[in-house]
Amino acid sequence: MKPVWIVDDDQAIRWVLEKALARAGVTTRSFSQAADVLAALESETPATLVSDIRMPGGNGLDLLRRIKDSHPSLPVIVMTAFADLDSTVSAFQGGAFDYLAKPFDVNEAVALIQRAVQENADADLVQAAAPTEPGAERWMMTQSSSTAMQEIFRAIGRLAQSKVTVLITGESGTGKELVARALHGHGVRASGPFVALNAAAIPRDLLEAELFGHERGAFTGANNLRRGRFEEANGGTLFLDEIGDMPIELQTRLLRVLAEGSFYRVGGAQPVRVDVRIVAATHQPLEQRVEQGLFREDLFHRLNVIRLRLPPLRERVEDIPALAQHFLTVSARALGVPAKRLTPEALGVLTRFDFPGNVRQLENFCHWLTVMAPGQTIDRQDLPPEIRAMEQQGAGEPAARAATAAPGAVPAPQSWQDSLLRDAQSRLDRGEPAIMATLTRQFERILLQTALDASRGRRVEAASRLGIGRNTITRKLRDLGIEDE
Repeated sequence: MKPVWIVDDDQAIRWVLEKALARAGVTTRSFSQAADVLAALESETPATLVSDIRMPGGNGLDLLRRIKDSHPSLPVIVMTAFADLDSTVSAFQGGAFDYLAKPFDVNEAVALIQRAVQENADADLVQAAAPTEPGAERWMMTQSSSTAMQEIFRAIGRLAQSKVTVLITGESGTGKELVARALHGHGVRASGPFVALNAAAIPRDLLEAELFGHERGAFTGANNLRRGRFEEANGGTLFLDEIGDMPIELQTRLLRVLAEGSFYRVGGAQPVRVDVRIVAATHQPLEQRVEQGLFREDLFHRLNVIRLRLPPLRERVEDIPALAQHFLTVSARALGVPAKRLTPEALGVLTRFDFPGNVRQLENFCHWLTVMAPGQTIDRQDLPPEIRAMEQQGAGEPAARAATAAPGAVPAPQSWQDSLLRDAQSRLDRGEPAIMATLTRQFERILLQTALDASRGRRVEAASRLGIGRNTITRKLRDLGIEDE
């Protein structure tokens, strides 16, 4: 195991930490000045580095910055005095793992160092175990052939180099976090941290401290200063997932951070400034939640600078065959078995499935097939029960219609796409001009009127359910003459 390096000009501090870590089975190496550490880093790397801030011959914060430039994944714990608030904030902004306030409790110090060592080791294992070829996330964000996803790719390319706030909407399982990571990874902040927080997964009484951190003694159990997600994301991107579920009282604090770029930790008296790009996501109609008083309208407009709507899988069925085979390959590799393949008939059934759980559901189906399908070739009877049940239900209705149809009658089309195909062919055969404009106008008129009927005339709700903006639906209703009706 790699040793822990201790950097302090105070021999007593070095001796105390050496003895305490030795009792815990942790090997150490000590330095009295920053220059010696930088020289040693050229040939070896520690498991964790513990450094004082104020030392003769080199500032600990400068050492931290130089280490993070050359070894960004190396955990660095900074030792500092209680009253040295500026140094503490600078340490966190410079990427410190955590800090020890002098005088510190030896047992707490050992526990903190051991946690840093363990997290560093876990990160190395994850990196070593990562597949050499692109994973599912990268595949999904580079290989989609659907028109809708190509539009998302173009938007990512246009937005990646800016700092503008982005709101990603879409159903659960469509890959909203993947888009957020792509925006970060292709942008000017790619070298900075990407920090994700799910507002719906954290209890509301803990969410404030999770976002903004807390001072030591801010509440019972707050034994140390703790950085929040905003500080962790400084210089990078903070992804706020399920922003629609954030409690209304925290929305006010978030609005202030977006407006001023600073905040107070829980129990803190000094503002903390951060430079963070916000990417938010939700599956909920935020306009509707604004009308219901569950989401602040001013915060909505702050977040809704650029909106990206991720299409559900049923709107990009052309991606299903390649995605399914990719997930089957990934599942087989994880289990150490040969990858299975789908017959054309099985693929046809898959592409007709509605996939309410979107890409995540398809991935789960492929895991199930890798384990449960009896042979290497997956046919339609080998598919999961949910898909077979849908297929049987869909097959029964056309059969019933055919049984009652008159002899020689033309079978009714099985979908609106079939009806559209027949209508378009008829219009083309008779040489009708401007077919695209005519059909588009009819399509939009039917869709808008149906959405308004389902929403009892509430335009904001209708727009949200259609996945368009409030201004867009107002303009289209006016252009189509529905507004007057």
